[in-house]
Amino acid sequence: MLIGTKILDLSRVLAGPLCSMMLGDLGADVIKVERPVFGDDTRGWGPPFDARGESAYFLSVNRNKLSVAADLDSVADRDLLRRLIAQADIVIDNFRRGTLERRGLDPDALLKQHPRLVWCTITGFGAETDRLGYDFVVQAESGWMAITGEPDGDPMKTGVALADVLAGKDAAIAILAALVARERTGRGKRLFVSLVDSAAAALVNVAQNTLVSGADARRWGNAHPNLVPYQLFQAADRALVIAVGTDPQWTACARALDLDELASEAALATNAGRVAHRERVVTALAGRLADRDASHWVERLAGAGVPSGVVRSVLEVLNETAAASPLAGMPSSVGGHVRRVPPRLDEHGARVRAAGWEAFEA
Repeated sequence: MLIGTKILDLSRVLAGPLCSMMLGDLGADVIKVERPVFGDDTRGWGPPFDARGESAYFLSVNRNKLSVAADLDSVADRDLLRRLIAQADIVIDNFRRGTLERRGLDPDALLKQHPRLVWCTITGFGAETDRLGYDFVVQAESGWMAITGEPDGDPMKTGVALADVLAGKDAAIAILAALVARERTGRGKRLFVSLVDSAAAALVNVAQNTLVSGADARRWGNAHPNLVPYQLFQAADRALVIAVGTDPQWTACARALDLDELASEAALATNAGRVAHRERVVTALAGRLADRDASHWVERLAGAGVPSGVVRSVLEVLNETAAASPLAGMPSSVGGHVRRVPPRLDEHGARVRAAGWEAFEA
């Protein structure tokens, strides 16, 4: 798909490396540039560390890459980067504004020299600010934490650095669009993607609810502001979720749970009616579901065509993911392939310095 596409990855931590890994999964040749001695910040973000001493965090987003250590304050290393940029299709960076420019690696100037180049800069809070962009801060300032957690509890972040993940995916989408445009026009483009913009856009229906109603969004815990029943319940042995998205699904759900009186009640026939009677519906379902194990109810609901599932642990998920491995990580979400395990720091430095992009053929 992207075989032969050359990506110089000047980024570190999560959003940028995730973006370049996804493109590498799709066949691109990715050279990861890291600072000498320490490398990517996430190489030290542990435990856990694997037997080689590599952090699990680093391993999660850095497969399918070659690694070269380069010092931006070194004339020789800056020359190396210029040579690599001259033949690259894409450059990804997440340096603070002015960092590259002060060292003679101004992206705008390099784009003028190499007009087919696509250069994507990932920031925390946009191109016009020097604020450091960490996922946790972005989750707080983007409205996410205000709507996550129990209604009477503290605001809560998500269990994954999701703002980083979304920004990385948004960057990959923007880069792919720029490559398509380049095929039509012959010219590349400067792209900016920020964590805060990706996070704000991801408010989707929650933001639209607020725009339409004028009322601020609030926390619903494991319930849904617009759909009933669409939340977590406790079965006799473990938690499960039921996600009724249509009125026919509601009727099927009530009957699968032997709640025929609710299935036939006109006031509950529409989602708007169920939202109005949320407490009564949820109480009835909670009482019934507590009688049997989750597997019993999931089987009955599946037979009735009602979306449901048990709450699985991460280990349970991994045990059912045959393609996962400690080095290669989770399977590609975009149909890509694992060709190289994550590199050690400067593992390919000598090859890259000697052969440039032809290091991939060595």
